[in-house]
Amino acid sequence: MAPPRLYAGERLRALRRAAGLNQRAMAARLGLSVSYLSQLEGDERPLTAAVIAALARHHPQELAAIADEAPARRVAALAAALADPALAPLPPEATVRLAEERPDIADRLIALHAAKRDAEERLAVAEETLVAGGDARLPWEAVRDWFHAAGNYIDPLDRAGEALATTLATGGGGLGEAALVATLHGHGIAVVTDDDGDAPLARDRPGLLVLAGALPPESRRFQIAHRLATLAFADQVATIVAGSGLASVEARHLLELGLANYAAAALLMPYERYRGEARRVRHDIDRLSRVFGISFEQACHRLSTLQRPGAAGVPFYFCRVDMAGNITKRHSATRLQFARFGGACPLWHVHEAVAIPDRILVQQAETPDGVRYISMAKGLVKPSGRFTRAPRRFAVVLGCEASHAADFVYADAVDRRGAATPIGISCRLCPRADCDQRAFPPADRAIAVEPETRRIVPYRVV
Repeated sequence: MAPPRLYAGERLRALRRAAGLNQRAMAARLGLSVSYLSQLEGDERPLTAAVIAALARHHPQELAAIADEAPARRVAALAAALADPALAPLPPEATVRLAEERPDIADRLIALHAAKRDAEERLAVAEETLVAGGDARLPWEAVRDWFHAAGNYIDPLDRAGEALATTLATGGGGLGEAALVATLHGHGIAVVTDDDGDAPLARDRPGLLVLAGALPPESRRFQIAHRLATLAFADQVATIVAGSGLASVEARHLLELGLANYAAAALLMPYERYRGEARRVRHDIDRLSRVFGISFEQACHRLSTLQRPGAAGVPFYFCRVDMAGNITKRHSATRLQFARFGGACPLWHVHEAVAIPDRILVQQAETPDGVRYISMAKGLVKPSGRFTRAPRRFAVVLGCEASHAADFVYADAVDRRGAATPIGISCRLCPRADCDQRAFPPADRAIAVEPETRRIVPYRVV
């Protein structure tokens, strides 16, 4: 018996509006004509297998709310598995038919793909651990891995921050510094400034929050929000830390600090409002910074955390790189994963961005698995507040898979039909045999040294 036809016009229209898209943009994303999308939203046509498959690629969580949850999640998971470049592409209609007619086979394919990805990640961890010289993680590495395992989305804190932001806005004060300071006063905390150039960014004292005078306005607001978060969400943070499984006292303290930072970001950039505005401006970081009164880095980092089930944002990767090429912050909601130890690929435009502050660079890159990404990098300088202390220089990178280019304003700066820069995760993990920028041979490949032949790289990967 043929499955019943699914008419979901109202829910499809609500999905489009929640994503901040007009009909033309939504039709382009799904590969439809505007008139056909209009007929779908008007319940003049049912959702076809091709439309369901397109929704599975771009809106997997929302698809489950439109269709029956279990079958829709199977279609979304199967579409993700079959998108692996190691597999031959399958037409969207065939993907949906396979999920509907042979769910047992579909579930096995999904499980196999998950096992493959898990094996690849474990291999990368093992290789990097050997390179690092042991398997003992430092406290900050343990906390970094904890956030990675959590998908960098902490639902209780995100919703609590959003609720408090709504309360403050309802009170008429908005989320400016004055409203945050007044709320802290309600907790018995006064905010004062220390103009000593050697002062820390912020210090907690009984009844006081002492802020460095050199802090720019957006950093002041964040430090105030951080102190407020430690007070307002103490119970939620304590519960999360207690269940974290982190062994060392130092790691648990670092997790407390990281969770307070997360809650402060959720307070200053409330989830639904921030996600909606980000969609509206196609993730233009300068515009988001201006609307929410936040720094460029804060705006980028927050976008990488918008992974609420049923209301996820565009999957982004985000990292921060210093002048020496060290990755000091990292998170990826995409298939691209950063090296756990060491620096990044030398062909990545982030290294150029560090040396050219306040200029945005855009790159189309392709990883060894065949996936293309569009990324934006910008070098930033944080002044120290005094001549005798050097300013901090680094670059931030924000990127997404090329399939989301229509939602990423920076993609307009590249020819997506043109060549992509071939990048890797790091030299020790990159299988490319023809890279002239290679610093080390891959950890799992042999090399051949041929004295009679001189190359830029003095060996050949075999």
